[in-house]
Amino acid sequence: MASSSSYNSPCAACKFLRRKCMPGCIFAPYFPPEEPQKFANVHKIFGASNVTKLLNELLPHQREDAVNSLAYEAEARVRDPVYGCVGAISFLQRQVQRLQKELDAANADLLRYSFSDIPSAAISVPPGLTSLQQIPQRGFSARIGNEGSGFYLQTPNTAYSFPYSLPWNDNFPEDISEGGGGGNL
Repeated sequence: MASSSSYNSPCAACKFLRRKCMPGCIFAPYFPPEEPQKFANVHKIFGASNVTKLLNELLPHQREDAVNSLAYEAEARVRDPVYGCVGAISFLQRQVQRLQKELDAANADLLRYSFSDIPSAAISVPPGLTSLQQIPQRGFSARIGNEGSGFYLQTPNTAYSFPYSLPWNDNFPEDISEGGGGGNL
């Protein structure tokens, strides 16, 4: 990224701090004047002095990644002072688990449908089941494993909620689960 000071326009950091943007400004490559909120969030959460110290301690090729991480954490922390980006990560992990359970349910349906096409004499019914009709329907999952006949059942945990919208998406639905939740803090 080119320094904004060559255009006589101070970088977002120098503009925010109300100081002259010098040609060697450490903030200029990472906080362009078009993104003033990026530095405002970083300054509010970490402080300009701490960010300056951090950037001076890093090698030049590591600075951009560090600034991007600081900016992401600062934005998440501004939106949710309690959980920050950890809340967003937890939400995404729960979403992956929910989607995995949906995938397991779809695979169980495929297994059930594929078993209905095979003559019943060629299929061994798993222990505890009296017929193939008891193979799980949607809402449960069956996985093929090394236990007994290869089937075991797992009931899904579909109740989850996220108390606020994600930091990177302002258009996220207010009510994302049956239990409520949502909204900005």
